[in-house]
Amino acid sequence: MAAGGPAGGRGDGQGGLRAALSGLTTRGRSFLAAGVAAAVCAYALGQADLLRVGLLLAALPLICTLVVYRTRHQVTSSRGLSPARVPATTESRVRLRVDNVSRLPTGLLMLQDRVPYVLGPRPRFVLDRVQPGGRREVSYRVRSDLRGRYPLGPLQLRLTDPFGMCELTRSFTAYDTLTVVPRTEPLPPVRLSGEAAGYGDGRQRSLALAGEDDVIPRGYRHGDDLRRVHWRSTARYGELMVRREEQPQRARCTVLLDTRRTAYQGAGPDSAFEWAVSGAASTLVHMLERGYAVRLLTDTGSSVPGEGSDGFAGATQDSADSAGLMMDTLAVVGHSDGESLSPAYDVLRGGNEGLLVAFVGDLDKEQAAVAARMRQRSGAAVAFVLDSADWARGGVQDSAGPAAEQADDRLRRLREAGWTALAVKPGTALADLWRQAGQESTAGPVGGTTAGTGGWS
Repeated sequence: MAAGGPAGGRGDGQGGLRAALSGLTTRGRSFLAAGVAAAVCAYALGQADLLRVGLLLAALPLICTLVVYRTRHQVTSSRGLSPARVPATTESRVRLRVDNVSRLPTGLLMLQDRVPYVLGPRPRFVLDRVQPGGRREVSYRVRSDLRGRYPLGPLQLRLTDPFGMCELTRSFTAYDTLTVVPRTEPLPPVRLSGEAAGYGDGRQRSLALAGEDDVIPRGYRHGDDLRRVHWRSTARYGELMVRREEQPQRARCTVLLDTRRTAYQGAGPDSAFEWAVSGAASTLVHMLERGYAVRLLTDTGSSVPGEGSDGFAGATQDSADSAGLMMDTLAVVGHSDGESLSPAYDVLRGGNEGLLVAFVGDLDKEQAAVAARMRQRSGAAVAFVLDSADWARGGVQDSAGPAAEQADDRLRRLREAGWTALAVKPGTALADLWRQAGQESTAGPVGGTTAGTGGWS
């Protein structure tokens, strides 16, 4: 919540008074001029009654200016967003509150909040007088079809007196930020072939380094293999104990987002790049909700700021915090100037990266070969490949043309390397492709290669 203090915009000495006098309206200037003229004429003609009328006319706008100028420093404002992070095309409510901390009532108040044009027109409100110690609250809604971070504010406050003699504008300095994250969609639970069944200690396991003498037993759980019963510990503790021969290891998932400028054509909410960003966001949320340690990786080799040394989020942080961190990153991600996926390939260390889900754009033969080698550094790999030219044409493509042959060739290269590669057509829902990827993975790899092991759900 942003707030503007009562001291903001205070003027000092003659400079402040000149600024206040500059706020006289046409009516106020007319009254002042008429009063001065009447006073001069009264002095010249010796008319005392006319002099009193002239002084009254001249004093009224000056008194109104003084009251408004003093009220200017006794009004505070605050702003609140609910929520401060919203998906694209979703509305957020902005609440403005104005407090009168002076001992005098205010005049007519006109509020105008500055918002980017993407969020809509600037909201304006007119408030009647606010009693001493009183407050007024107003609200408006903002909505954006484009992801990003948008500043709201500062608030502009126009004060006027009941007679309309003076009008002053005050700008507060505080502002808030609305974060518009990519749209996400719920994904169905699917399973890749080769996922470990386990005994319930974890999705993935590694053998314990301790021998029989150093075994650390635990209590028996329903479904444990009776061959794992440790009889010596059972006799010592008086209850059935089993050997902890395997150490639980949290399942990992790396979501790779291709942001190369050369890999995408077109722009806007319905472009191929925005679909890829939205797909990456949906995958991140889906995997975090199912207990995976997730890493967001781009073609430049950079990950989400603030992650652990292994680059995975969710293992030591709360899943909601991890999701918010990565969604904030995706809210402002843009095209990179790189032309290769090699930096991302170098980040993948090999063998222990778990599941790899990639959203890639156009791939030439060289980049398709780099992507194919990435498969060797993950347990299981799924690629959603977007043909940006097809998206730019709205899905109208010659199925027998060179572009179609090139698209089929890169899919074939990825599948031969062990990827579960799917072509993304314009307007296709990610949930349908997600389900299709699970079916193709269960049916077996294409091209006769072994897909390896790794699970997702």
